[in-house]
Amino acid sequence: MPAALVDLFVPCFVDQLFPETAMNMVKVLESVGCQVSYNPNQTCCGQPAYNAGYRQESQQVAEKFLNDFAGAPERYVVGPSASCVGMVRNHYGELLEGSKQCGEFPALQRRVFEFTEFLVGVLGVTSIAGAELAGKYTYHDSCSALRECHIREEPRQLLDSVAGLERLEMAETETCCGFGGTFAVKFEPISVAMAQQKVEHALATGAEYLISTDTSCLMHLDAYIRKEKLPLRTLHVADVLASGW
Repeated sequence: MPAALVDLFVPCFVDQLFPETAMNMVKVLESVGCQVSYNPNQTCCGQPAYNAGYRQESQQVAEKFLNDFAGAPERYVVGPSASCVGMVRNHYGELLEGSKQCGEFPALQRRVFEFTEFLVGVLGVTSIAGAELAGKYTYHDSCSALRECHIREEPRQLLDSVAGLERLEMAETETCCGFGGTFAVKFEPISVAMAQQKVEHALATGAEYLISTDTSCLMHLDAYIRKEKLPLRTLHVADVLASGW
């Protein structure tokens, strides 16, 4: 079977704050036989501008994204953020309506995947050889993964196959963590209260790790955890799958 051709989509958030997560994603993808490429000209998916109401600016970013990831149908675009993948997949059609590149979007839309859904849904991979992490974990369903990309079982399947790792589901796992990009800035008290509730649910399970597909959620939750000096560590799925080998 020929190697899957993957164009790496590294969101600006991951690139600037969590580059090790992107590198771990590459490590895992290559371990299952993917041929991974990276276009250094890529920037943002446009979600911050879009959520803030800057339609024209976000359309310009969307057009740039299409140029940066122009490719043949057999090339996949894979990213470690359900939030950014959801932006591209679900909102670019609206943004690009009436533009010169509107006709190019459907082909790209079919090629864009979040990391875990690509592994499980496209490649049929449900375990990573050598992945090992001792301890108990609980999983946070990000709003974007669950509601925009319909991802729920894929990350759990992969994590449950990691040697030494045991899953403990928390209460209200599908409830928002409170980040929401600029929501955390505009509505800080509400955002912090939502993070507190999520962390308390995670701690109640007895888990040592809080894992998710989205570094944005994890950053928000980790800030609360660190401030309160709580015994819980946040990890992205890619970081877990790349551990132990």
